[in-house]
Amino acid sequence: MKPIGHVRSPLAGKEQIPTGAGARHEAEGVLEVLPELEAGLTDLEGFSHLYVIWAFDRAEGFDLLTTTPLDALPHGVFSTRSPRRPNPIALTVVRLLRRDGCRLHVRGLDMLDGTPILDLKPYLSSVPADELRRGWMTEAEARAGQASEPKTGAGQ
Repeated sequence: MKPIGHVRSPLAGKEQIPTGAGARHEAEGVLEVLPELEAGLTDLEGFSHLYVIWAFDRAEGFDLLTTTPLDALPHGVFSTRSPRRPNPIALTVVRLLRRDGCRLHVRGLDMLDGTPILDLKPYLSSVPADELRRGWMTEAEARAGQASEPKTGAGQ
């Protein structure tokens, strides 16, 4: 795969990324899409949110079991947002603020400046909120006592 562009983010280091219970990703930045791919952005500005598929380009190796800032118990890597994955790819939902040509201004970044973007898709969900489940996170949040302060660092 080849990147379709790169992220311009105020987040310079992984320690700046909020993680853990109640983590809120409010950082604003720009998704810079390669000029030769601009036609692919046609009609995107009509959507409020986007899926951003990107590469954990600074992650090294992987762990099949991992702990998270939310829980000291080990969990399978595929049930976490850890960057240490067999295929270091990630998915983030961002709010599209506006489009300026090949530059998409967004809010909700959790990726570092310069991160390669692999794909963009409009956010669409047909799953009713009352049918969503949070798996092991529900129990971990209860153990931590919902009032846990978000931490910063890579992985969730």
